[in-house]
Amino acid sequence: MSHTEIEITAELVRDLLRDQHPDLADHLLRFGARGWDSQMWRLGDDLAVRLPWATQTADALLRKEHAWLPALAPHLPLPVPVPQHLGEPSERFPRPWIVTTWVPGEPADRAPATRAEEAADALAVFLTALHRPAPEGAPGGRGRGGPLADHAEGFAEQLASATGLGLIPDPDAVHAVWEDAVAAPEWAGPALWLHGDLHPANVLTADGTFCGVIDFGDLCAGDPACDLAAPWILLPDGAADRFHGAYQPAADAATLRRARGWAVLRALGGILIGDAGVHGRPGGKPTWGPPAHASLRRLIATAR
Repeated sequence: MSHTEIEITAELVRDLLRDQHPDLADHLLRFGARGWDSQMWRLGDDLAVRLPWATQTADALLRKEHAWLPALAPHLPLPVPVPQHLGEPSERFPRPWIVTTWVPGEPADRAPATRAEEAADALAVFLTALHRPAPEGAPGGRGRGGPLADHAEGFAEQLASATGLGLIPDPDAVHAVWEDAVAAPEWAGPALWLHGDLHPANVLTADGTFCGVIDFGDLCAGDPACDLAAPWILLPDGAADRFHGAYQPAADAATLRRARGWAVLRALGGILIGDAGVHGRPGGKPTWGPPAHASLRRLIATAR
């Protein structure tokens, strides 16, 4: 089932609540956003309803958040959407859905962080708290947190696509960053909890700094380099060093090299989705392009 096969409306969401959580059915309901996997509707002042709409994998991602995020959330220094209720498939809507707490703020692709030091510190403190050894049985994350080399084919395809569309001014420099990252030693430490999808649309801002982190559908355990790409993607120019000084324990040189490779992957994906609508929803996501271009520019500059 995809976004072309079922229309999610306020009436449908209210009917689902009335069937399974009648205590919430009379709350004010407003459309929130269409994400990559799910739609979000704001419920009252403090809650949100998320329903899968565009990918087959969304069902498992929502169930994963419901299973694991409540135990992690109390230890995180930024607000995150804490699952409250899991809606089960029914005749009205044959997929699971979830009620979470509402996290206020503007997505960073629309309102980038401008207070560099405060944002760097907030991101470092958040990832320091999250990156703890995960228990046995922690979920995988669609290849995130695993060896960077596993994504070589995807990198080559994305770079070729973006270059062919005239979106990459210096593809050789991008390739050099990638090759250095892949050549770095692999992660030999314990599998750490990872957010797995720290791009600007999943991090919220207020007053120029970060105020929340959303969409834990790619929550997984593995190499922290995947998340440590975030400073290149999310922070203003010149703020990455501040982040690395605040993140504890300090990442070693090999991890930082791998993180740059993850950042290249994230930037190429953002450019293709933002500028060309490739692999995205109809019309693409134009707000994803500018931060992705800025990230790639920063990565190339530091490699010279």
